[in-house]
Amino acid sequence: MIISKRKVVFSGLSKRWFDQIFLGCGLLPFFLFGAAEKMAAQAATPPLATTPPMGWNSWNTFGPDINAGVVRQVADQMVDFGLKDLGYEYIVLDDHWEGGRDRQGHLLANPQKFPEGIKALADYIHGKGLKLGIYSDAGDQTCGGEVGSFGHEEDDAATFAGWGVDYVKYDYCNAPDDFKEAIRRYTKMGDALKATQRPIVFSICEWGPRSPWLWGRQAGAQLWRTSFDVGDIWDTPGNVQSCIGILTAIDAEANLEGHAGPGGWNDPDMLVVGLGNKGNIKGGGCTVAEYQTQMSMWCLLAAPLMIGCDIRNLDAETKRILTNPEVIAVDQDILGSQGHRVARTGCTDVWLKPLVNGAIAVALLNRDDHPEMITARWQDLGLKPEAAMSVRDLWSHKDLGTYTGKLTLTVQPHATILLKVVSPSETIKK
Repeated sequence: MIISKRKVVFSGLSKRWFDQIFLGCGLLPFFLFGAAEKMAAQAATPPLATTPPMGWNSWNTFGPDINAGVVRQVADQMVDFGLKDLGYEYIVLDDHWEGGRDRQGHLLANPQKFPEGIKALADYIHGKGLKLGIYSDAGDQTCGGEVGSFGHEEDDAATFAGWGVDYVKYDYCNAPDDFKEAIRRYTKMGDALKATQRPIVFSICEWGPRSPWLWGRQAGAQLWRTSFDVGDIWDTPGNVQSCIGILTAIDAEANLEGHAGPGGWNDPDMLVVGLGNKGNIKGGGCTVAEYQTQMSMWCLLAAPLMIGCDIRNLDAETKRILTNPEVIAVDQDILGSQGHRVARTGCTDVWLKPLVNGAIAVALLNRDDHPEMITARWQDLGLKPEAAMSVRDLWSHKDLGTYTGKLTLTVQPHATILLKVVSPSETIKK
């Protein structure tokens, strides 16, 4: 599929139209009263996704083989392994939970997979202190051929709210390519979710061809995909058509930092960390260094962190990567800035993410198949050349010392070193 280069441009209401309708007809006081009432209601509702959402999604491991028993086990492990305490809170049912519609057109869960229904499952998940996410599609059918939500947006949104759903992932299979129609369909579901008055995070999954970072917030979403599906693979070979590699997804995020922030996030897809080519998606399986790079860069990019592996069977390295509190803190930093690339030399990158209190996170990314010396220069990081800065390696949990002007480290093949750089007067949080 060829990604469209078209950009979506919004034009506001013209001043002449506004004057004629609101001033000429004497409606301005009523309009202002309604706007004030709406603003007051919004102020009383806690904002959604002030930091990137974190959780687990069923697709990468289980695909169509999802069921209530598996989901309950995952919820148990989210708590027992300490993932919940680190911020992973959403458990998202991806495609193939559906069981069609009843005679009135209401959604049903697959009775073999979810014999007690979704409401009972939501109650169990909520009882663990977690939240439930669910999947649907803006077409007549989902990507897997299940029933979609097109033409049933209001009813499906009400059904989700009644079940206790907290997050909706909304795909775009079997829907028109036209970007105006995509905006219309996503806005309709966004409005329907808002109308339920339940705080439901809305995730746009149209893969990036229609530039959802330009209109996602207006459609009511808190996150939107910026790339096609990420496979369990480092780079994107020419013979893999249905997924991209980790590197390609990282590059798709470059220059999009101006469209991300609290309440609205660029989403480069789920984490493939820990799959080891044992899941439902394609790819040859990644190395530990490559998985650690994905986690590093997703956090540097302020991306949603949706685990895709089977957390019921975490090996030591996967658990280490997914549960590093210092790395997660970069992703969840309340400033909400997305990182951006500040330097590229050959096969090496330097990326920067501003953090609260004047600190910065710096990623040294080695794309090459051989070890590389990577230098982060203060001028590229927006620092004064004479500034003495304390540097901490967030993966090794070690303070590296104080540096002036630049820092050079050796980075292993396909690896990323993630650093926190602060003034020595600031306390580095351990």
